Amino acid sequence: MRKEKQRKTFDNLPQASFQKNDKKAKRLIWLFSAIIFIVVALLSNFKLKINLGFDVHLFALANAFINITITVLLIIALVLVRRGKYLLHKKLMIAALILSVIFLISYIAHHLFAGEAKFGDINHDGFLSAGELADVKSIRSIYLFILFSHILLASCILPFILFSAYRGLTAEYSTHKKIARYTWPLWLYVSITGPVVYWMIRPYYG
Repeated sequence: MRKEKQRKTFDNLPQASFQKNDKKAKRLIWLFSAIIFIVVALLSNFKLKINLGFDVHLFALANAFINITITVLLIIALVLVRRGKYLLHKKLMIAALILSVIFLISYIAHHLFAGEAKFGDINHDGFLSAGELADVKSIRSIYLFILFSHILLASCILPFILFSAYRGLTAEYSTHKKIARYTWPLWLYVSITGPVVYWMIRPYYG
């Protein structure tokens, strides 16, 4: 009876969307992840002084909404897969991946055109005076913890998200499940803390 149930569950799973090619997939995933890591790591060293004709911090606002949307998609996708709605789960996770790509583009654009903002820099001069630091000292430590944990996990989790997606799209569901078991909660944490970071740093945008 149990084997029959497992067989029916397997039959309900979506067919592979891509032909399996581990060598090529690993090369592309690690290359893409490395490029994104390097680009994001170097962002703080560059700022483009170009007038786009609108408030560049709209990119940050868009990023927050994208992260909120990804959070909702991740939660609904988890509920769906546990209910056996595998095709809907697949579609929502693909949507979350697409939104993540849009987020990366918007994130890079925001940092290129807006530069770095310092938590507590109320006069927007790029420096924290003793008075400004004293005003936000206790909250700043909380902000920095959330920020650094967000950045650390976001920079490390990308290849695991892509490997999980690859295993799912090639119908290797056993491996996909093993990777997703750890990747999903970390991705959820990153998507939740993104808007939290925005909400906390927003008053100090110049």
